[in-house]
Amino acid sequence: MPVPRHAGAHDRSCQQATLKFFYGPMDCGKSTLALQMDHNHARQGRRGLLLTRLDRSGQPRISSRIGLDRRAIEVTDVLDLRDLVRGEWARGRRVDYLICDEAQFYSLEQVEQLADLVDESDVDVYAFGLATDFRSELFPATKRLLELADGVYRLQVEVLCWCGRRGQLNGRVVGNRVVREGAQVLTGDTGGDDPVRYQVLCRAHYRSGDLGPAAPTAGQLPLG
Repeated sequence: MPVPRHAGAHDRSCQQATLKFFYGPMDCGKSTLALQMDHNHARQGRRGLLLTRLDRSGQPRISSRIGLDRRAIEVTDVLDLRDLVRGEWARGRRVDYLICDEAQFYSLEQVEQLADLVDESDVDVYAFGLATDFRSELFPATKRLLELADGVYRLQVEVLCWCGRRGQLNGRVVGNRVVREGAQVLTGDTGGDDPVRYQVLCRAHYRSGDLGPAAPTAGQLPLG
C-alpha cells in the first residue's frame, strides 16, 4: 500500500526526492558522513530520522570511529520503514529525509520500502554501507541499492592496507588467519581461543591472506 505524501512536505516541483547510496570499506568515513549529512539538512530546517542496524557500539546509535555519535532507530527484521514514517506523520511530525547507516544489513524488502518512500512520498533517502562482505561478495541489500539508487557514490576517504596500497576489501580474521567461510553477518567476538576481528586489505593481500608483519589487534571491531 503506497505511503501518501505528508501534508507538511515542501513544494519541490523542480526537484523530486532521491535515493542515494554511499559505500566503501571499513574506516572510510561512512558513519561520519551520515552524521554530517543529517547536520547539514537539519540546519536548513528539514527534519529527518536516523536509522541504523547492528552498529559497532551494540546500541541503537550511529557511531563513527572518530568519536561522533548520535542516537538512532534500530532497523529490526520486522520493521516496516513505511509504517515508521506513517507513525511520525500521525503524530504531527514532518519527515523530509532518512539517514540509513549500516544499510548493507537491511533486508531486501526494507530496501524496496526505501524506494517506495522516495517515489511515492517525496522523502529523500541517504543510505550508507559496506559494498562487500568478508568473502568479497556483495551484501544482498547493497546489491539492490546499487540497482535502485538514483546516485551511487564510492567514498573518497582513502583507506590503506598494511602495505600502503588502497584498502578495498574487508578480511575476516580468526586466530591471525584470514577466513573465507562462515556466516555472512557476525557482529560480536566468538569467544574462546579464536576471537574474530576484521582488517581492511588491498586486493592482492586479501587474496593471498597476508595480514602483514604486525597484524593490528586494537580498534578493529567485528562487522558483517
